[in-house]
Amino acid sequence: MEIFVAGKFIKTSTELKVTNPYNGQLVATTFLAGQPELEMAISAAQVARKSMHNLPSFRRYEILMLIRNRLAERREEFGRLLMLESGKPIRYALGEIDRSIQTFTVAAEESKRLPKEYLSLDWTPAGEKKEGLVKYFPVGIVAGIAPFNFPLNLAVHKIAPAIAAGCPIILKPSSVTPLSTLLLAQIISETGLPEGSVSILPMDRTTGNSLVTDPRIALLSFTGSPEVGWKMKAGAGKKKVVLELGGNAGVIVSRSADIGLALSKCLVGAFSYSGQVCIHTQRIYIHQEIFPEFSNRFADLVKGIKTGDPASAETEFSSMIDEANALRVENWVNEALDGGARLVCGGKREGTMYSPTVLTNTNASMNVCSSEVFGPVVTLEQFKDFESAVEQMNNTRFGLQAGVFTNDIQEMNRAFEALEVGGVIINDVPTFRVDHMPYGGIKDSGQGREGVKYAMMDMLEPRILVKGT
Repeated sequence: MEIFVAGKFIKTSTELKVTNPYNGQLVATTFLAGQPELEMAISAAQVARKSMHNLPSFRRYEILMLIRNRLAERREEFGRLLMLESGKPIRYALGEIDRSIQTFTVAAEESKRLPKEYLSLDWTPAGEKKEGLVKYFPVGIVAGIAPFNFPLNLAVHKIAPAIAAGCPIILKPSSVTPLSTLLLAQIISETGLPEGSVSILPMDRTTGNSLVTDPRIALLSFTGSPEVGWKMKAGAGKKKVVLELGGNAGVIVSRSADIGLALSKCLVGAFSYSGQVCIHTQRIYIHQEIFPEFSNRFADLVKGIKTGDPASAETEFSSMIDEANALRVENWVNEALDGGARLVCGGKREGTMYSPTVLTNTNASMNVCSSEVFGPVVTLEQFKDFESAVEQMNNTRFGLQAGVFTNDIQEMNRAFEALEVGGVIINDVPTFRVDHMPYGGIKDSGQGREGVKYAMMDMLEPRILVKGT
């Protein structure tokens, strides 16, 4: 499979082999871009800036809907390829394709309502007989860096807003899971977008760092680890930077909650795609009166998760992305157990497969609580009153999203006011996301927001026209 450089599919001298994490079999061979290919992409993007800016809204809409419709037509093909490259169970892979379709749909709609604002300026004597028009203009070339865990939809969350806003984009997919995004490039190549509008380039970290440092790039949008993201921001110079950096998302289960609802939602939130989700449900705090019932029922549900080949429609849980990450999770769980935590269930590894694992009697200093596990591990702890639960939820360097199960309106309001996160989800898990909502975090979880309209606002700059009346 060839890489996509400024409207053309090319090969390079460096092959990139992509294997299935579940069985280690070769899925496909593609290529890594080097500095020459990246320079081609940047130079072509510079040329494409004017054409992208001048595209009328109806053309942007038509292009985005064409991509959306072609993706829908090839849903099964994309889902299978995504499953193979990522090890994601096919049910979740197809769900990701559906979300990508929705993301392009939202971008198409938003391309028709780019912001403008009329200002009356005569609030002061100096503004008498003057008025202002604020219009938003494309910021320039966007560099997008996407992770492995949602290889298509998180890439689309950068590509679709860029097209809608009129910005050329150079996207670096994960070198572990680049195939579904390169398949998307085949559709993009059929749209009639100006050459240089979109490039999709797997590349090594050294080449990819040029996306961070090159002054010709106006905006860097990165999704990945905090360690890498903040380092990128420090080296990004004057460009705008948007960071979505993950976290260790928590859930509060109040005594007023519907326990059955909380159990079913937390099960999915904790173990979908082996917990390799930025808003994976990692820490669950349960009121002490319902803790025994919740923990016992939750353990029974975890033991019943259907594990196996991601290609099977029955499979709910499969391998992690690679053995190194499975080993890391194993080490963190063992560290917690050595520190006094108790294993409720799970705790076993075989190759890239780490079993769904539940711990209790943990503390905030353990990696399974303080860091981003990014794996199939969840902790259960109890609280006495709602304020103490809020304090425990906030006792972290992360702040992406939080879930609160309660039927008490005062607790809902208190959670929204007091939880230090980018999003509070009532009667659902922090793993909830729809693609037009603002999504992002505070603290070490990043800065800025994704979600199509909100991503577009970072890709646009305001300019005011002042004139006499």
